[in-house]
Amino acid sequence: MYKTIYIPVDNSDHSNTAVDVGVHMAKIFGSKIVGSHVYAAKMHDKRFKQMEAGLPEEYHDEKELDRQRQIHDSLITRGLQIITDSYLDYVDKKCTESNLPLERRSLEGRNWKVLSEDINTNGYDLVIMGALGVGAVKDSVIGSNTERVVRRVRNSDMLIIKHTQPMTNGKIVVAVDGSPYSFGGLMTGLQLGKALNMPVEAISAFDPYFHYAAFHSISGVLNEEAGKVFRFKEQEKLHEEIIDSGLAKIYQSHLDISREIAQAEQTDVKTTLLDGKAFEKIIQYVRKDIPALLIVGRIGVHSDEDMDIGSNTENLLRSAPCNVLVSNRKYVPPIDTQAEYTIAWTEEALRRMEKIPVFARGVAKTAIHRYAIEKGHTIISNTVVDAAVGHILPKGAMDAMRALGGSLDAAGIDRDKMQADDAVAKELMGSTLSGMMTQVVEEKPAVSEATQAYLDRMNQNYFVCDGCGYIGKGETPVKCPVCAADGAKFKQVDKSIFDAAAKSEGALETDLAYDDVPMQWTKDAKEAIRAVPAGFQRRRAKAKIEKSARKLGMTTITLEYAAPMIKEAADEDYQPIFANKGTGTSTEAEAKLATVSGNGANGNTQHEQAPANNGNGHAESSPYTWTPDAQARLDRAPEGFMRGCTKALIIKHAEKIGVTHITLEVATEGIEQAKGYMADAMKTGDLKSMIANLTGKASS
Repeated sequence: MYKTIYIPVDNSDHSNTAVDVGVHMAKIFGSKIVGSHVYAAKMHDKRFKQMEAGLPEEYHDEKELDRQRQIHDSLITRGLQIITDSYLDYVDKKCTESNLPLERRSLEGRNWKVLSEDINTNGYDLVIMGALGVGAVKDSVIGSNTERVVRRVRNSDMLIIKHTQPMTNGKIVVAVDGSPYSFGGLMTGLQLGKALNMPVEAISAFDPYFHYAAFHSISGVLNEEAGKVFRFKEQEKLHEEIIDSGLAKIYQSHLDISREIAQAEQTDVKTTLLDGKAFEKIIQYVRKDIPALLIVGRIGVHSDEDMDIGSNTENLLRSAPCNVLVSNRKYVPPIDTQAEYTIAWTEEALRRMEKIPVFARGVAKTAIHRYAIEKGHTIISNTVVDAAVGHILPKGAMDAMRALGGSLDAAGIDRDKMQADDAVAKELMGSTLSGMMTQVVEEKPAVSEATQAYLDRMNQNYFVCDGCGYIGKGETPVKCPVCAADGAKFKQVDKSIFDAAAKSEGALETDLAYDDVPMQWTKDAKEAIRAVPAGFQRRRAKAKIEKSARKLGMTTITLEYAAPMIKEAADEDYQPIFANKGTGTSTEAEAKLATVSGNGANGNTQHEQAPANNGNGHAESSPYTWTPDAQARLDRAPEGFMRGCTKALIIKHAEKIGVTHITLEVATEGIEQAKGYMADAMKTGDLKSMIANLTGKASS
């Protein structure tokens, strides 16, 4: 795998560990080690000449100055060479003990510049460098020479040693984003995993919340006319119905491809899909369970080839609490990550798709594919197309699309040749969309089009996939279009629990989102979010909470729902940029946040492809035993707060009738009785006391 391993040394702890790691890997792969040290004799010579003016007067004689210069040159040059030799002797000793070939390289010049030139010229397969050198101080994160070399090397993998312990156990985590560099890193990780006997995990992160926060920020500075250009209502609809789940599908497909690559290499990988900002989610993941090695591509899927290093890679290189391998290896999988669909189309449905303008055809086809997979269709007919379009767009939008088609035909425009930059098409689309908005608003003057459409969607049933967190609406899904999980993996969201909880959490405050959809926050939730530092962190946390709630068809944010996401954003371990934890935060908010269990629905931002949690929130010493049917009935409740409440209600009923062995009958009776409790609580507004009594949790 690695024929040559290059190790720059300086006798620091991290450098010596790099030597140990390099020798260990060279023994496994049969590699040749090249040890190097760079000394800067010319720099010392220049410094000495700058200090000559400060020498005592007797040294200002020209002959004496020449003599002193010769003495200095001899001592410095020879002294630095001796130091270099001693550093390389350490590498020599380690290689001799392991019977490994070694090439010694003693180089002169500016450290990072000479190292980069030597590496790029000779094309070593792997470079192992310490993250910190002899000049490190307490708060050092990564040495300047190491960072500069990483930025300039384009053809060698760079393993940066951040731990001074041997890299002989633990796991390897590979961050995959679909780029050739990330898949190259995966191939490297699989080979290292086999050689070092370490398990390999592949993780992928996508951000469905960024646009929501960004649009909120943009809408605050635009005037009404400029806001119309952005068409926030249409954009949010597009994101909610197509783009967000499309991103999830794309990044899940990267993980699916990773597993196929691993299986082709006669091994396997654990895969995890993360939702949120890539750097933030990856750093949280590796901090939670620190691996021996994190592998990232030098640049990502959205980078230009001439970029030195991607922003996520740069941040992870600085902040990751483990060794980091920056992959310069490229690998393109033999299958197209988008060619996942195996659904047939009828001729009539295909002809209908051909009537859609070319620039919009891809998005429309993807949306219909996703709807068909979710609902279990294997053949897409006109009926399925109608149902999919009706599922995605409100009636006004469907009418507008028909009007647009008629306008194009009337104008004599060939829709197959129509391009996105066609001026006539733009004008027609703009006027049609404006007409659609006017029509809908005139028909329903009480609320905006966006609000009405959103309220209509709220009345649907919502289902959450246990496998990846995908949200399905309407009828019970039969298959997840993102992770391909069976329909049995979907749990229906019982929004009445949160609606009832809202009644017990104080007064409601209503804010209009940028697309005019009203979002209500309970007093408790509004107070708790102040535990997140003010500014960007709080705005992003608020956007994430609202966005995830909207995907579930909710317009009221309760503390029970928001607590896990607030806690995550407020956790000081994940906010190293704040020197003083608590800046812009509220002590009262932190206290209120501490009173909730943190098991809110959809609070999990990590979707792991592993056996689902059985929802058992009680200690192993619990006196209650469950039959498989009763456990299966409990597992039908969405994981988290709702499942915890359901279990507490069943146990309460079992306690009341004096049994400790919970059967399906006992579980069903407990749930039915709970429905009565819930109805009463909603009438009296005393849900909080009921939940506190059932779960043993203090009332906030």
